[in-house]
Amino acid sequence: MNILKIAVIVALGSAGAQAFADESHSTTATRSIPVETYTYETKLDIKKVINVTDIADQCGPVPAQMTYEDSHGQQHILQYQVMGTGCSNG
Repeated sequence: MNILKIAVIVALGSAGAQAFADESHSTTATRSIPVETYTYETKLDIKKVINVTDIADQCGPVPAQMTYEDSHGQQHILQYQVMGTGCSNG
């Protein structure tokens, strides 16, 4: 019985370590791209949107980020303000 418990713990631990390694690799690639802050003067060259973050459940302006590829194939991360989804009309 103890050997079974140990085998399960080792299997779960190695699967968790693999998932953590995959996640850290993808965030390392994302971290190398500087985050640009949107202003009305920002000239956008968006060829393909790769990812848009979820909008916070708050009432008021909240930050959001969009990862996109420009016409030259370079990735950019743009931070901008949006209205949160936590406001109700009641």
